Amino acid sequence: MFTTRPEIAGSFGAVASTHWIASQVGMAVLERGGNAFDAAAAAGFTLQIVEPHLNGPGGDCPIILHSAKLGSQQVICGQGPAPAAMTVTKLRDELGLSMVPGTGFLCAPIPGAFDAWALMLRDHGSWRLREVLEYAIGYATRGAHVVPRVCATIETVRPLFETAWPSSAALWLRGLTPGGLYTNPELAETYSRVVREAEAASDDREEQIEAARRAWYGGFVAEAIDRFGREFAALDTSGRRHHALLTADDMAGWRASVEAPLTHGYRDRTVLKCGPWSQGPAMLQTLALLEGFDVGAMDPVGAEFIHTVVECMKLAFADREAFIGDPNFTDVPMATLLSAEYTAARRALIGREANNEFRPGSPGGRAPRTDYAAAIARGQEMAMAAGTGEPTVSRLGASGGDTCHVDVIDRHGNFVSATPSAGWLQSSPAIPGLGFCLGSRCQMFWLDESLPNGLKPGKRPRTTLSPSMVLRDGKPWMSFGTPGGEQQDQWQSIMLARMIDHRFNIQQAIDLPSFHSEHWISSFWPRGAKPGKVVIEGRYDPAVLAELKARGHAVEMGGEWSEGRLTGARLETDGQIFAGANPRGMQGYAVGR
Repeated sequence: MFTTRPEIAGSFGAVASTHWIASQVGMAVLERGGNAFDAAAAAGFTLQIVEPHLNGPGGDCPIILHSAKLGSQQVICGQGPAPAAMTVTKLRDELGLSMVPGTGFLCAPIPGAFDAWALMLRDHGSWRLREVLEYAIGYATRGAHVVPRVCATIETVRPLFETAWPSSAALWLRGLTPGGLYTNPELAETYSRVVREAEAASDDREEQIEAARRAWYGGFVAEAIDRFGREFAALDTSGRRHHALLTADDMAGWRASVEAPLTHGYRDRTVLKCGPWSQGPAMLQTLALLEGFDVGAMDPVGAEFIHTVVECMKLAFADREAFIGDPNFTDVPMATLLSAEYTAARRALIGREANNEFRPGSPGGRAPRTDYAAAIARGQEMAMAAGTGEPTVSRLGASGGDTCHVDVIDRHGNFVSATPSAGWLQSSPAIPGLGFCLGSRCQMFWLDESLPNGLKPGKRPRTTLSPSMVLRDGKPWMSFGTPGGEQQDQWQSIMLARMIDHRFNIQQAIDLPSFHSEHWISSFWPRGAKPGKVVIEGRYDPAVLAELKARGHAVEMGGEWSEGRLTGARLETDGQIFAGANPRGMQGYAVGR
């Protein structure tokens, strides 16, 4: 089939990411002798400069990696938890809120991205911190190319910055133009100071990284965040101003953690995801349900394929809402949700016609509890508001962000799949002297402690960030992922099914027209739902749209190149490394040799 670009092939290494500069930075590290972990970290820090509307140093970063040295896979959880002062009593009873705001300070968890990258670099990398950070520091100092979407995002929040967030106005309302250069000297100095303090502490590589982690979470970075949060009250989507709940003590007491990935088979492969503090289990459930259908016999761009995948996803994401949350606080029935018996019972609910009810299951007899009716009402309000999307743009000018992704495979057989996000330029006021913002991931909590994703101090909000890895015969085969909020585990399921069931390569699977559903409760403020809604890419045959409507889907056709920002890299048994990246938006690229 025709593709927009070739699938990259080589044997030395490959990097695929959502921005061509980050991909080339990662490849430059590999060419200079760094390994996949050095390359991914350098690319990840660079993404903070070249895609500041999609991620930042104050955001989050889950990582799945394979270490050739250890011969095993790990998940690094860079999802920070709720601060100690962030309680249901505080937000609901004292502040009178019915929902965690989608922007500002109240939705900020402990920022996890820096420590996730640092932990991976310490345990698996070979380069010193200065070498890894020099790319990001260089772009922040000399300037990075401004893609049009950065300027468009700034314009959506310009009134908010001008009237309520002066520190953000000073940083971002500096006449940036598409195609021009963007510099962030404050962030360049933040990272330069981290390096200086790290090198002053020791000559040892690992000890320097530990010193950098202390500077970030127990030193000048945490102190600046604490001070600004106490001194400034930020306007948020509640329409009111609030001081931060996040403190230096919260940051000092937290570090990124390492855990085993959650796994489940699909055909002859094993799919690896992050645990139930993420929405990754929804993808595994989707694939488990799909395995009972003859997907390979379906037209990969036909209505039967779309219908079957969407109906599987409806059931999986309903269970996400009813049963998935941080397993340190929630008893998640993960084994039952992925069991053959439960999956078969759920699969039997799927027929030829669309079912647009919200249908979580009852694993082990557990009764689901969600407020879908209220979510439908919020979804209707979103549909009537100007500029709605996911996340929505509100009357306050508060605009949600998206995400980045990077995949790396090196000549040693090391793999990295990482999905950094949050800390967007539009998520909260820029912290003076640091050059970045806090994240807003806590908007995904419910103000009801009894729910699986209900708010509790120290609890991780159930993130939509969801990197992926796939094994074949117990060995790493592919690293892949995408931005997209709720769509991440939808687009990835579609891509993987097309590769395994239809034998497409990475670039073909990415380029094919795709789709997504908005049937279930959104993870993003204001937590709406749109029963039965399916959006298919504009390149589909009109007959596909007509058949889906006839089956009862609330389907609409989007833009011609509007679904997905996937990237991926795979290693075959003959030693060849292949990679591909999304052409949509003209930013993602795969490089390699």
